[in-house]
Amino acid sequence: MIASSERQSKIWSVVRVSSGNFLEMYDFMVFGYYAAAIGNAFFPSGSAFVSLMFSLMTFGAGFLMRPIGALVLGAYTDRHGRRAGLLLTLGLMSAGIFTIACMPGYSTIGLLAPLLVVIGRLLQGFSAGMELGGVSVYLSEIATPGHKGFYVSWQSGSQQVAVMVAASVGVVLNSILPPEKMQQWGWRVPLLLGCIIVPFLFRLRKSLQETDEFLARKHRPETSEILSTLANNWAIVVVGTLMVTMTTVSFYMITAYTPTFGNSVLHLASADSLVVTLCVGASNLFWLPIMGALSDRVGRRPLLFGCTLLMLVTAYPAMLWLVREPSFARLLMVELWLSFIYGSYNGAMVVFLTEIMPLEVRTSGFALAYSLATAIFGGFTPALSTYLIHISGNRAIPGLWLSFAAACGLAATLLARPHSPVAEVDRPVAVES
Repeated sequence: MIASSERQSKIWSVVRVSSGNFLEMYDFMVFGYYAAAIGNAFFPSGSAFVSLMFSLMTFGAGFLMRPIGALVLGAYTDRHGRRAGLLLTLGLMSAGIFTIACMPGYSTIGLLAPLLVVIGRLLQGFSAGMELGGVSVYLSEIATPGHKGFYVSWQSGSQQVAVMVAASVGVVLNSILPPEKMQQWGWRVPLLLGCIIVPFLFRLRKSLQETDEFLARKHRPETSEILSTLANNWAIVVVGTLMVTMTTVSFYMITAYTPTFGNSVLHLASADSLVVTLCVGASNLFWLPIMGALSDRVGRRPLLFGCTLLMLVTAYPAMLWLVREPSFARLLMVELWLSFIYGSYNGAMVVFLTEIMPLEVRTSGFALAYSLATAIFGGFTPALSTYLIHISGNRAIPGLWLSFAAACGLAATLLARPHSPVAEVDRPVAVES
């Protein structure tokens, strides 16, 4: 009975801590799905390509704030506690989503509209800079012995639920509203739905308990100490950034960019692209906990090696096969293959990243590595892919971008070495500088 009660308590802790992560990714996905409509509303121009690029660059701009948020909010969390930091990020995130959902268009308030939308995205990016790290560290610190990979995988798992919910809302809206209505105001509906659930998410997070591991720490470092420790461990942060590059590029490629790629590049129906995205979210959600649990048994590095090599050699050929004869079935098959690689890699990678960071800067170090990778590489994946296709005429070129990200992940896996040849599972890792 006690074991059952404790298991139920752990499950609810996972749900509560992941709830804000869901909101953050839900909002990012909605922005990515409706990038063209948002471009028309806030960045109108005589060229559909220019409006789309402005919208996608705004999507990417939010990621530029992530490293700053990782340092500021990560240091706050490492000093004041996991619970306090997660509540703060949820508040900032909520302000960002309200700003974009309720902002009048360019035709109503002129240049003020795109300016405020960009500010809203920057605020979201600032809060997201710590959100992923905070959730991952919290889950790693409440995990039962030998199950850390399984627990931490639910950080990414909550993101996949957000992908599925956002795609499902999109499928329903596209079946109800004609395309012109979706362009005019329909794209706001998913954002407003996100606003509605904010009070419920706050209630969930307020009931979080601080982790025993944090409470047991006798020393709470000042911000200056945290920054100094991060500087002394710069090699770990760099390796972590390269490791996350594989995750963040592949994730935004197969989720946020899929509707735009399917509709604007492959000229498939919007509903078909959203259905594929929904299936990708379900596939990610299936593979992440399974591979996280597998990494608890066989170690992290075998999965990291295998997945980076698979992505390196198959991404571009798969994209070439897709663009040769675009269809719903081919898009689904390619995306599910990429989803399998992403889910398998990320199931091991996220927990591995928590393990290589020094305890005193675990949140800020994780968040900084994750944020740098997203800001430099992942967040601009939709915009970069669109631009590369535009200048090269090669619709399969996003596959080369995925291969580059895989090469970064492979290099990072080679550089990260365990302290001893004994089991890597649940052990800290050193980095060769």
